[in-house]
Amino acid sequence: MTVTDPAETAAPPVDYAQLARELEAVVGPQGLIARPEQLRVYEADGLVAYRQTPALVTLPATTEEVQGVVRLCHRYGVPYVPRGSGTGLSGGAMPVAGSVVIGLSRMQRILDVDIPNQRVVVQPGVLNLWVTQRVAPHGYYYAPDPSSQQVCSIGGNVAENSGGAHCLKYGFTVNHVLGLRVVLPGGDVVDLGGPTLDSPGYDLTGIFVGSEGLLGVCTEITLRIVRKAEAVELLLAAFPTIDGAGEAVSGIIGAGIVPAAAEIMDALAIEAAEAAVHAGYPPDAGAILLVELDGHPTEVAAQYARVEALCRRAGATELRKARDAEERLLMWKGRKAAFAAAGRISPNYIVQDGVIPRTLLPQVLRDIAALGADYGLRVANVFHAGDGNLHPLVLYDDRNEGEEHRAEELAGEILKICVGYGGSITGEHGVGMEKRGYMPVMFSEADMETHQMIRCAFNPGNLCNPGKVYPTPRLCGEVPGKYRPHPLELAGVADRF
Repeated sequence: MTVTDPAETAAPPVDYAQLARELEAVVGPQGLIARPEQLRVYEADGLVAYRQTPALVTLPATTEEVQGVVRLCHRYGVPYVPRGSGTGLSGGAMPVAGSVVIGLSRMQRILDVDIPNQRVVVQPGVLNLWVTQRVAPHGYYYAPDPSSQQVCSIGGNVAENSGGAHCLKYGFTVNHVLGLRVVLPGGDVVDLGGPTLDSPGYDLTGIFVGSEGLLGVCTEITLRIVRKAEAVELLLAAFPTIDGAGEAVSGIIGAGIVPAAAEIMDALAIEAAEAAVHAGYPPDAGAILLVELDGHPTEVAAQYARVEALCRRAGATELRKARDAEERLLMWKGRKAAFAAAGRISPNYIVQDGVIPRTLLPQVLRDIAALGADYGLRVANVFHAGDGNLHPLVLYDDRNEGEEHRAEELAGEILKICVGYGGSITGEHGVGMEKRGYMPVMFSEADMETHQMIRCAFNPGNLCNPGKVYPTPRLCGEVPGKYRPHPLELAGVADRF
């Protein structure tokens, strides 16, 4: 079979000035960004090591406007990248050359609050914490709580299948999304799932959640909310070593106790969090374990006593119960500030995201420490211990020649360790641009080709968030080369418009 050279079938150069005029007709003057200095704001997400200035940025406010933008991109053969708050840590919302960014930050309406049926319908730009704040007066909350929940959007959570401290007991985003309204890459609008817990047919909602923007743009999300527990207790346990904290977690889960959350921070992470938040963590601890229990008061009291005993058995040197809701929030504030707080102890750092079997925590952390010593770099560890989701922070100084490169290599070696122990290259941050080169470490070529069948079914032209997740080039065979990104001469585009 003859395969056409993609360069021979590449589309002609795009008239971006004309495209900009047509996009403005869809989203209005306030919904289009075309000036180069303004476009720079959108050149990266939370993974700032990777940057690419887009050709144009649109800020639609309705499903119809998103649909109009997608249809224009499809007609012009221009790639487009959906973007929420831009807090992602894997480069999933980073533009590609010549692309249009579809920023969803103006779509911030909570469309419906249905307390009797325990569901809320929101637009993708609604911030995670806003959902809980809206339903809290009724005694409910939204369970998935990423550390960035004050600034991350629900649309981005859907793209990455975000988790958080409480995913151990309550699950990830996919467990709380009932339905989606999606603009497909061809411009059609479809509804996936529905208002009930178990819609008939294929689980297309489950396929879309966590697809990292490769399958379409969601414009409405129906979320499941849960009732607040009658009792909540938070225990802080300090250990001389991180091994002891890991042993305590294994003991707790092995005893049949499923905490609402179980989080570990090592000495470096404690130092950073204390400098930023002053949460009152023991400064001389080798590691701390935060265990939150919730449920019926009698059940919580019994479980708390068992957890204390298991922590003592694992070598805890200090046990401290949060006295009230205010102290509990402060303890969690320290943990949730850990990523940003790393800037207090290092000018630069890489946030990694891998998963391992939780029983292997001590062994894996020893391997990570050994790697750090080999590379001459410090690694601060913060992780969701209950489900084995590690977040090593590789600390470096880019003013030192070669140190950034060593940090990137070390971060990659950590992922290989995770896979080697039977784990995964990502737990919640996604693959995006950062980890796509490590997909073959975890998946065979046959696995990835099977994945591509799904992507090609939704997104045959590969216009929607191209170049992410999978090693490239990967085109759908029936259109080789047709939708490759176009070269863009940014100079003068905004002026011509």
